Amino acid sequence: MLVNGRWTEDWQPVQAKDSKGGFVRQTSSFRSWVTPDGSAGPTGEAGFQAEAGRYHLYVAYICPWASRTLIGRKLKGLESAISVSIVEPSLTKEGWRFGTYPGATEDHIQGATYMHEIYTSAASDFTGRATVPVLWDKHRQTIVNNESSDILRMMNDGFGTLATHSSDLYPAEWRAQIDAFNERIYPSLNNGVYRAGFATTQIAYEEAFAGVFDCLDWVEPQLENRAFLFADHPTESDIRLFVTLVRFDVAYHGLFKCNLRRLSDYANLRRFCRNMLDWPGIAETVNFDHIKRGYYSIESLNPTRIVPVGPALAEIF
Repeated sequence: MLVNGRWTEDWQPVQAKDSKGGFVRQTSSFRSWVTPDGSAGPTGEAGFQAEAGRYHLYVAYICPWASRTLIGRKLKGLESAISVSIVEPSLTKEGWRFGTYPGATEDHIQGATYMHEIYTSAASDFTGRATVPVLWDKHRQTIVNNESSDILRMMNDGFGTLATHSSDLYPAEWRAQIDAFNERIYPSLNNGVYRAGFATTQIAYEEAFAGVFDCLDWVEPQLENRAFLFADHPTESDIRLFVTLVRFDVAYHGLFKCNLRRLSDYANLRRFCRNMLDWPGIAETVNFDHIKRGYYSIESLNPTRIVPVGPALAEIF
């Protein structure tokens, strides 16, 4: 963790707890937006105009939040406009590290070894965890945004004509339903699996556990006879749901103790994931080796760091 710009202690998954011993996620610190004309977005400051080659995305394949942005970049056809660096899967004592592990990259922009160096490059006195994703401005040499929901939404319309695909991830006619769905699944499912896995008391774990499966049971019938949640193509809500579901059986079911049922026990959710994986570009954002190696490198949950051999992606979906 960084304190006033200095790395002060080994990385730990739980930096804050509530009164019941429940996991509390850090609030994102950088909240500016890329817009077609450089005007201010819903939060943050103005001055980040969409320009080809100006922005860089830092991500981890193991991280569902980062994977949201990778999918958004693919679905909007922004690969040539936004470059990417991918950290190694295993979490080190200094957090995310760049390197040569298959599928990972070096830091193409600053030559950093650790993700926390990117944060101190943007703010020399930064205090907090160095999380992914991060959208970096090469011109101003700073972090634009490190909140995945913001980055995903700006991928949809913030880069304007730089997007080569017209698919709308946030269609006007579905926005109320998308917002309501996102709000429902975030605390109970997207963050709920983490609240279960990183709980430090039995009551906090059981409350999170119940929320996870209440949410899965709620979503399952909504996908009856439907390929996607709202439109005839993936929207924000499909992306937010998918990135958690695709990791469920391989990580959350066992390591995070969300073991009432497997995702493969839900026929509609399983078929939905298959539909998402079959959509052009999405499967390229899923790296099961990174996902398994990354989650099972969390020493507090898996002291031996032994990585399970199975399951394979094809065995689940």
